[in-house]
Amino acid sequence: MRIISVTPLKIPDCKIIRFHRFKDVRGYFTEHFRQEEFDTLFRKTLKYPNARFVQANESRSVANVVRGLHFQWQPHVGKLVRTLYGHMVDMALDIRPGSPTLGKIILYDMPFDPEADHAEWLWIPPGFAHGNFYLADSAIEYFCTGEYNPQAEAGISPFAKDIDWSLADVGLRAALEGLALDGFILSDKDKDGHTLGSWLAKPESRLFSVGDLP
Repeated sequence: MRIISVTPLKIPDCKIIRFHRFKDVRGYFTEHFRQEEFDTLFRKTLKYPNARFVQANESRSVANVVRGLHFQWQPHVGKLVRTLYGHMVDMALDIRPGSPTLGKIILYDMPFDPEADHAEWLWIPPGFAHGNFYLADSAIEYFCTGEYNPQAEAGISPFAKDIDWSLADVGLRAALEGLALDGFILSDKDKDGHTLGSWLAKPESRLFSVGDLP
């Protein structure tokens, strides 16, 4: 695996990890994951020396689907996300009490481009509510640092009125609002998501406090 760059987003704990594709007339080949490379990356660059991936998920969504914003405690979960095909926009909301960006959301555009000489992972560390929306039929893959525990999960609606969008890309936010106007697809579970304030009023929210996360 050849990692080209690691770039922080507007909330710097979230990072884009760009890796190389070897292209020729047949198409391309890429090694998108190697444990040794990621052990070094997490120890030296991302500052999560104990991070280990224990579960890998794949999700397919049709155009206009909105998922999230999801998070889990016991265990906390960091995610490494990439687009397999289609056009996904990722959303990450800081829910860490004590963080200077608590309540702020960022968006990152992750369309699949088979002609590019690189591809990308997005690292979402523990302490963020995570979701995405889809501008075309798509599939994504994500590696998780904790196994799924349905007894210790919750969600915040991406349409909650008390989310701070000041760091979000204006064009991508407009794309999400366009889905809301034109008719998006949202699960019943996600329709019942918390507002930011109602989640922060719950005692479990303190489990995401800065300094208490892995």
